[in-house]
Amino acid sequence: MKVLVIDDSRAMRMILKTTLRELGHEVSEASNGQEGLDVLKSSGPFALALVDWNIPLVNGYEFVCKVRADPAYAAMKMVMVTTEVETSQVAKALGAGANEYVMKPFTKDILRDKIEMLAAA
Repeated sequence: MKVLVIDDSRAMRMILKTTLRELGHEVSEASNGQEGLDVLKSSGPFALALVDWNIPLVNGYEFVCKVRADPAYAAMKMVMVTTEVETSQVAKALGAGANEYVMKPFTKDILRDKIEMLAAA
């Protein structure tokens, strides 16, 4: 599966990239939401995007809204991977079109299970 990871933390991008590659996925990355949109347009389509909420330029919520507004990306699944744990934030992300929500810190098993569930949907 082709996956786009968007997180401003270089360490978190490395963790996600390593984990995803171990699970057999092809990974591209971006350090902010605008870069994520640019990578999506230049290197897409992607089956899945893992997006942090608190990223510069275009935050994760705004990224989800922009992607969901473009029918070309209707099939792409999106997972918010973030430290935002408030129920209102989770509801806001899911309401905007995120398919799942993973809270940091997470385990490889949690990530694998979410991806497998989305792939089967």
